[in-house]
Order: sequence, then structure tokens, then C-alpha cells
Amino acid sequence: MSKINRSNNICFIGAGYVGGPSAAVIALKCPQYNVYVVDVNIEKISQWNSDNLPIYEPGLNEIVNKCRGKNLYFLNDMELAIKQSYVVFISVNTPIKARGHGMGRAPDVSFLENCARSISRYASGDMIVVEKSTVPVGSAHAIKFILNTENSRNAITNLLYPDRVLVGGDHTTESGKLAINYIVNIYAMWIDPQFIITGDTWSTELSKLTANAFLAQRISSINAISILCEKTGANVKNVAEAIGADKRIGSSYLNAGIGFGGSCFKKDIMHLVYLCESLNLFEIANYWQSIITINDYQQCNFVSRIIKTMFNNVYKKKLAILGFAFKPNTTDTRNSPAINICKDFLEEGAILSIYDPKVENTTIIRYY
Repeated sequence: MSKINRSNNICFIGAGYVGGPSAAVIALKCPQYNVYVVDVNIEKISQWNSDNLPIYEPGLNEIVNKCRGKNLYFLNDMELAIKQSYVVFISVNTPIKARGHGMGRAPDVSFLENCARSISRYASGDMIVVEKSTVPVGSAHAIKFILNTENSRNAITNLLYPDRVLVGGDHTTESGKLAINYIVNIYAMWIDPQFIITGDTWSTELSKLTANAFLAQRISSINAISILCEKTGANVKNVAEAIGADKRIGSSYLNAGIGFGGSCFKKDIMHLVYLCESLNLFEIANYWQSIITINDYQQCNFVSRIIKTMFNNVYKKKLAILGFAFKPNTTDTRNSPAINICKDFLEEGAILSIYDPKVENTTIIRYY
């Protein structure tokens, strides 16, 4: 690793579906920066340093191969990565809590907290800390408190050609303004500045949650209409085409299907629900909760329809399942609709042959 000015060093904590691709794109577009990706998972870092990357996204292999060892580095040494960097992107997961207060709705911020404490422990000077993952509203304030207290369209396409980039920070202080400008200048290396939106931290955090909630809302809306079409004999494709032609609505995310999956939509909606409930906005919370309800119903309805077409019995019948990731051309199976759909068929006694060209068989088997 070449030793250059710390201000030209960027660190990503978390080598998952956010950190790895994001770091690779910045390394590609900003060759004057050294980009370090650090993760405590030794096996994952080993894969990033091999020809068999831990995740698949179209174009990712080519970018990593071009930059790795030149200005893109993957390592397990948290202290080294943080000490030599001026900017740290926190790109760890914030899943839904599996136990305790707010279980099933509230965000589990333990990974986020651990990152903040590591930064506080190892920082060697002034530093810009960026929340890269979608995080609960108020996270920036919590991270700042820890630091101050303890220390006086696939992923690659979306990263290369985003609709917009949101940069939140403290506009009321000089250090906050400098931090915002620093991050804006990094993204301006390949993104038109008119698409880089700056705002205060709370608004930016809420914007990221709301964007995912709105996209999920469209999917559940068209799926709800598809169920109505089943009962009335209408064609949901015709309905989607008709309403999509209205410029006020647009045609994106209007393809009826088995519902949304992935790591973000459900998690972020549940974070939004929990936030509303904590503010006693129960009617608003119920509204956003209904998006998840429709999504779950659509998957159950799909299984019921298949069983009905097979004389209400799939016991010992062979079913082929093509696709297991939450979307095509990715290895990401987190919250994939296929997981519960296959589970329902297995509970009915069906014999399944599951295939996804990008997902390892060992990954599929692990769910059952």
C-alpha cells in the first residue's frame, strides 16, 4: 500500500453489498484516492482479494480487477484502515431487531455503534465520518455523541450513473460545511453536481428511508390491483400501461409480481413504522405497515394459486423454481420472496428443484 497524504485516503467499514461496490466505484472514478475496505470477517476479505468475489453484480469483477492493489485495498486490520484515512464511510447493516424492545420493527444499530466506537478508538486526527448505509433517523446525532464522548439500477449501474446523491451534514458549522464540500467533490468526479443534493442530517436520513418506502409502496399498490384484476377478469398489464402513461405517475415499478425482497425495502419500512409509533403517530404507522401486509399477502396468494392449479395438492409433486436471489443478476438472497415461497411449498410436501445461475447451491440449502 502506497503511503500518501492521509487526506487522500478513504476507508469503508463493511465489505458487504454496500461497502464493496461503493468503494470499487470510488477507486475507479477517483484514482488519486486510496480506498481501503475493512471488515472483521476474514473469509469475506479473503474472497475480495481473490478471483471469486463474495458478491456478484454486473461489472463489479472488472472494476475490482482494474483497481485492486493499485488504489483499492481489502483488509481485516480495522486500526490500520481507520488511522490512515481522512474519510470513513460506515457501510454496515442495520437489520430489524430480533429480540428485546421494538423486536420486529425497531432497527438493530449495534453494528453502527461498534463502528462509531472503533472510529473513536483509532482515529489519528480530524476525520469525516459518513453514513453510507440507509440508517435510522437520528443515527448521525448518535454517532456524533459517541465520537465526542469517547474522543475530545443493479448496484454498479446505480453507483456509476445515479439519479441523485444525497449528502447530509451540519450546515451551521464551518467544519460541517467543509465535510459536506469534501464529500461533494469526491462524487463530482463522475456525477453532474446538479444531481448532488445537500441537506441537514435528519432530512437526508429520512429521505433515504422515504425513497425506499415510496418504491415499495408502488410495488404493493400494483400488486393489490393485480389481485383485484384476478377477481374481475381485468388485465393488470393493461391497467399498468394505462396508469403509467400518465406523466404524473410514470411507468417505473409498476410490474405486478410476487412482491419485493432484498435487504432494504422491508427493513426501512419497518424502521419508518417504528419511528412513527415512537412519536405516537399510529395512523401513519399503520399506513406504512400496510405495504408489508400487501407484500406478504401477494406471496401467499401466489402459492395458493399454484396449488389450486394442481388440483389443490402438491404433495410429492416435483416443482422447478428458477431464480432464488431477490432480483436477477445478483447473488443477494436477503429477504428474497423465493425463500418463503419455497418454504410454503416444502411444507405442502412438494419436491423442489431450485436453480439460480448466480446463487451457490450451498447458499440455497442454508435456508432450509
